[in-house]
Amino acid sequence: MPGPTPTPVASDSSLPARVDVVVIGGGIIGASTALELAERGHSVLLAEKGEIGAEQSSRNWGWVRLSLRDPREIPLMIEALRIWEGLEERTGRKLGYTRCGILFAAAGERSRAGYEDWARHLEPHQIACNVVDGDQFDHLLPGHHIKTNGALYTPIDGRAEPQWAAPAIAEAARDRGAHVMTNCAVRALDLSAGRVTGVFTEKGRVACDAVVLAGGAWSRLFAGNAGIELPQLKVMNTVLRTSPVEGGPETTAWTDDFAIRKRADGGYTIATGEGNVVDIVPDSFRLMRQFLPALKAEWKALKFRVSDRWWTEARMKRSWSHDEVTPFEEMRILDPDPHEKLRDASWAAAQKAFPVLKGASIQQSWAGMIDVTPDAVPVISAVDDVPGFHIATGFSGHGFGIGPGAGRLMADLVTGARPIVDPHELRLSRFHDGSPIRIMEGF
Repeated sequence: MPGPTPTPVASDSSLPARVDVVVIGGGIIGASTALELAERGHSVLLAEKGEIGAEQSSRNWGWVRLSLRDPREIPLMIEALRIWEGLEERTGRKLGYTRCGILFAAAGERSRAGYEDWARHLEPHQIACNVVDGDQFDHLLPGHHIKTNGALYTPIDGRAEPQWAAPAIAEAARDRGAHVMTNCAVRALDLSAGRVTGVFTEKGRVACDAVVLAGGAWSRLFAGNAGIELPQLKVMNTVLRTSPVEGGPETTAWTDDFAIRKRADGGYTIATGEGNVVDIVPDSFRLMRQFLPALKAEWKALKFRVSDRWWTEARMKRSWSHDEVTPFEEMRILDPDPHEKLRDASWAAAQKAFPVLKGASIQQSWAGMIDVTPDAVPVISAVDDVPGFHIATGFSGHGFGIGPGAGRLMADLVTGARPIVDPHELRLSRFHDGSPIRIMEGF
């Protein structure tokens, strides 16, 4: 079954000869960066190898959450929430954004205590967040049959429609003068004296002063061809959507067994609460040392397997010249098959927790590849060794909600404006300068 279909975005008919900035990747991060730059008067090319928003940006859960983020992401996510509030008016298009609140159900005393500790990170920001139980929990999730020891509740959290968001933002960037090219892979950087002077695409060269790599799960491959070591692996999550349901929960919720949020069409998006699939690939061994702390922290939530993904990545070219066909052209859209056992388990658990779902049916299921870093915190950074080159990737499953904020921060870095938040913790060099890899403790 193919993945979800994002709102179609037509490609420009011709490639510009020159722009100020080339943004590689038409997901929500790349589109948001392009919009920010275009609104500031910079000429931009948003180049996507496939279709706008066709990979993880349309395959995620649709959560716009501050809750349970790594503390290093909190300031940027607060800014992202402010942007989301006005994004429909700004773009002139529907995004399906709703502030609905999100609940994370506690599995026991340990996780409840962990939630209470995490909530203290929001106290300096004066944002409501607390552990609820009893009647308050029942009020937020009427008709539920969830056994829990309380839940972390963050009312400011929301939801939006992934299939609408990146295309809407990309079209808004075009409204402001950005060029948008689909089915146009950027093959390589063009450098002069070690500095960015342009890019080579499959359709020709484009001169520019700066490049932003926002290629999601493909970013490591592109960066590696440019001589930049970017530690990044992929994990796969499976999602389903249901037919419309009357009387289901309005509040978005997570448990160990499933995650659920209401859709604009009246149905629900449901996924495994835990149970990301990790395909063992050659990079698993190349990056094992750097990812070992994350592996220890998330062991219970990961399901390792040997699949044909090993051979796909083993055969994939890791270096090429600008006049060669690249892996980005050989696989326009990364569309993995959903994990049926995990899908069925999450659906069964959701129906048990919410009997109102038993009259619904699964309309579609899909999987998406999540780009992860060793510390599960994104890279939003200039590349010190290549002036003019910037990277925004590795959002580790947190990218959809934070995307508009990430785009603003990336635009600040590219243009030399005062950053919307301190980007130090998001720098690429943290993986190479001897800094310890820090993982947020699980619950």
